[in-house]
Amino acid sequence: MSEAASSSPFRIESVHLDEETMVRRSPDIEHERNVAIFDLVEENHFHPEGSDGGPYSLHLSIRDNRLVFDIRLADEKPHGAIMLSLTPFRRIVKDYFLICESYFKAIKTSAPSQIEAIDMGRRGLHNEGSEILKARLEGKIDVDFDTARRLFTLICVLHIKG
Repeated sequence: MSEAASSSPFRIESVHLDEETMVRRSPDIEHERNVAIFDLVEENHFHPEGSDGGPYSLHLSIRDNRLVFDIRLADEKPHGAIMLSLTPFRRIVKDYFLICESYFKAIKTSAPSQIEAIDMGRRGLHNEGSEILKARLEGKIDVDFDTARRLFTLICVLHIKG
């Protein structure tokens, strides 16, 4: 983590996913989840509207068809919660799952050019989902694009039903 990032009060220090509603995931999905959390904690910009600063402990969950950002301070004291409807994410998450499935199959059997083409599509959908998330958080939580990308990965993980 860069010194500037680690000294910023507007950063996520830890991330917790609601494990109660999630199912056992494949090793590929677990790897994506772990990388997203590691990268997110290493470098992020996360500024809840009106907040004097953190660092923050972010608890993500899905409740009543809503994505819940339960924001706490590093000592786990409640700091606020943001709830977003999942409806704007449904199509992009579904499409992202389909292309990820194709990608994980392709890396085992396909030619490098096919893998690259699928991966480009996967990255494009991931970027689109990240832009949707960034727009939905506007006026609630200020995040940079890389933070939105990592959060979108975690939102996808939360959607896995088994």
